[in-house]
Amino acid sequence: MTSIRLSDGIVKDDVLVVGLASKTSKVSKLGATTLQIESGDLALDTKVLLQALADLGATGKADEVIKVPSTSTRLIVFTGLGSVSSNYDHELLRRAAGAAARALAGNSSATFSLPAKNVAAVRAIAEGAALGSYLFDQFRGSTKAAQKAPLKAVTVHAALAKDAQAKEAIETAEIIARNTNLVRDLINTPPSHLTPETFCKAITAAVKKAGGASVGLKVSVMTDAQMKSKGFGGIIGVGQGSSNPPRLLKISYSPKGVKAKKKYAYVGKGITFDTGGLALKPALGMEAMKSDMSGAAAVCAATIAIALLKIPVAIETWAPLAENMVSDTATRPSDVITIYGGKTVEVLNPDAEGRLVLADALVKAQESKDLDGIVDVATLTGAQVVALGTRTSAVMSNNEEFSSHFIDVTKQTGEAFWPMPLPVELLASLDSPVADLANIGDRMGGMLVAGLFLKEFVSDDLPWLHLDIAGPAYNEKAPHGYTPVGGTGIALRSLVQLAIEGGR
Repeated sequence: MTSIRLSDGIVKDDVLVVGLASKTSKVSKLGATTLQIESGDLALDTKVLLQALADLGATGKADEVIKVPSTSTRLIVFTGLGSVSSNYDHELLRRAAGAAARALAGNSSATFSLPAKNVAAVRAIAEGAALGSYLFDQFRGSTKAAQKAPLKAVTVHAALAKDAQAKEAIETAEIIARNTNLVRDLINTPPSHLTPETFCKAITAAVKKAGGASVGLKVSVMTDAQMKSKGFGGIIGVGQGSSNPPRLLKISYSPKGVKAKKKYAYVGKGITFDTGGLALKPALGMEAMKSDMSGAAAVCAATIAIALLKIPVAIETWAPLAENMVSDTATRPSDVITIYGGKTVEVLNPDAEGRLVLADALVKAQESKDLDGIVDVATLTGAQVVALGTRTSAVMSNNEEFSSHFIDVTKQTGEAFWPMPLPVELLASLDSPVADLANIGDRMGGMLVAGLFLKEFVSDDLPWLHLDIAGPAYNEKAPHGYTPVGGTGIALRSLVQLAIEGGR
């Protein structure tokens, strides 16, 4: 894991990262573009550097990284910031630092001197650099030695180096990055190695490593036999076609020595592999279905991060875990199952399985008293990708105030979420002639129909958020900013920040 420190002194690393921006002259009719070096609180002799950058064809655009040999350091690395600004967006800084960190794989350390005018900017730069320093090589054999190791150490250069809040921001960034990388590792792990059982073991080990009971964390796991006896028909129904039995993982966090100011329940979809069941998915692209447990990984790792940050908010986290497989014991189209709590569902499509395991866990989570809110996170629908693409997640809710608050939180974390409606007229499409409701309805607006299904299992007077992260959870294209190929860790930062805001 990359270590992060804060400094305002002499640059000791042999690699220095600074920003590069561009501005268009309003005087020239041709709109000539000039470059501007943004080195934060570090003074640089820019004349020679600007000429070299111009010769190299630098533009300063986002995700552009240019390395130039230097005399004071071995390398100066310029990372694009887009248009010149007096106040750069924090997510822009986060992405610029991440792009530079990715480009510096193979180097041991680097100093990042980007515009850091406040504590939030310091944290963003630190997060970006740490998140960009990621490598998943656990399953490489003969090619492992050829992989370039990520940065081991990052120094954020800022005038705020002696500020107590800035130091705290660095510690927060380190914890955020470490647990985001835990999410990424779990998503990237092949389903031959990540089953419901091994997921539970991995999270239990991570909780123990974090300090376990000493930091207020407790873990419990419900087996398939226990769930069957208690009536968890959603999780059992989805997992019954697999030789790897389902599990229900719970993590509880209670702040030590202080009274919790808020209490939230987090629920994450944990389908460790999704074939579609008897509604078998096409072979093309099925390999990405190892990411169908991204929600479970996010809520579990977020809870660990919240504990390490000692946030005075209580969290109860539930991860319903199952493999959706094809076999003679798999749930059949038209089967009727009973969700925990008694509602019956006609399973018209076994590939609409995430909502079934979430329904069980949502009902169970609400048995906890005095909840201030409940949040579920899921790679739930392909319709989310159609509606919002692969970089923006959806938010659905039964409480406009809670939804607006969460959107404000995401503006701080830089994670892209967009509020979506739950149109009541779509609810009728979930009617079933034989059960309380069906698990699928209208195809058009499928993301919203899935949200309406989940809403049926949440009390109207409990503020609830449904986060559909289907597209952003797994990056199948080129890396960008601090985002690698594969698991991204989306939602973790916002879940943690929601708790931070609740604990203020």
